[in-house]
Amino acid sequence: MSPEMLKTSCLLVAAAAALMAQSVEPGSAILVRRNGQTISQEFHGVRDLRTRTPIDALTDFRLASFTKQFTAMSVMLLIHDGKLRYDTRLTDIFPDFPAYGRAITIRHLLTHTSGLPDYEDLMEGGGWTATHQIQDAEALELLRRQDHGKFAAGTSWSYSNSAYVVLGLVVAKVSGMPFRDLLAQRIFKPLGMTRTLLYVNGVNTVPNRAYGHSPRDGKYVETDQSSSSATQGDGGIYSNVEDLAKWDDALRTNRLLSAKEMAPALVPIKLADGSATHAAPDKPVAYGYGWFLDPLGAHPRMWHSGTTMGFRTAIERLTEDGVTVIVLSNRSDFDATVVAEKAAQAASSR
Repeated sequence: MSPEMLKTSCLLVAAAAALMAQSVEPGSAILVRRNGQTISQEFHGVRDLRTRTPIDALTDFRLASFTKQFTAMSVMLLIHDGKLRYDTRLTDIFPDFPAYGRAITIRHLLTHTSGLPDYEDLMEGGGWTATHQIQDAEALELLRRQDHGKFAAGTSWSYSNSAYVVLGLVVAKVSGMPFRDLLAQRIFKPLGMTRTLLYVNGVNTVPNRAYGHSPRDGKYVETDQSSSSATQGDGGIYSNVEDLAKWDDALRTNRLLSAKEMAPALVPIKLADGSATHAAPDKPVAYGYGWFLDPLGAHPRMWHSGTTMGFRTAIERLTEDGVTVIVLSNRSDFDATVVAEKAAQAASSR
């Protein structure tokens, strides 16, 4: 497929977004790359409804669970340093964690097989609101108050924001620096991702910040923060398509870790009995370290999506095709995953 044909295909994929995201509505940024080269970029709508600043390549969106691949990378970098092991137990890091944490390892946390309860389900009665948000240490304390997990570690699979909140705390404790600083020093700065950060209210400021929105009564309203929007390892990073192209390059060239060191992240986890993982009895799931790993049709891929208050994000990397698609949106009625998949299919066509 010629670059012109590919761009046309990607423009068609983005057409629905363009129709929805008029110049005065929240919108999206869509990036399509092949073998390290940008093939198409599309920008629609505005960062917020107060300033109506147009979205562009430097607009920072909250990544939500897209963040998890960075959290996983930070863990793997500490393993590279010899400061952690995949079989390090949760109680090795937090000795006062209840007994059920003795069976939970770093690998279990990375792969959503830890069985940790969902901290969001434990928040009732805590008084948390969009302006009084739960913090990581408080989420850990909620988990400490439990005397058992959802299941024994390694015996089942359940997507776990709790696990990635805990991983962010593990990285901070083991490295001896705030999680945001470890990310900046070991990932963002070395890769030249100068406008990417882990946002902590009152500590740093998001440049060119997009604010989240949701439709309500025929119009869009700002819905940027919830009671759980301040936790870090599970979804707190803000970034933009220009910086995420550098992240894509680093993954493609093994800039941060060797191919051998990265390999465990890209193998679907098996349960303790050797069986494959399922999100439900009739729904198999393939997950590594911060990445879903099921193919897109016949195309091997690594991917992740992010969903949070007013934001929808997705990254699709078709590893044998050299194709990467990144979709960032600041509106809750936008299906970033579907758009990313369609764009990836168009870009991988021969």
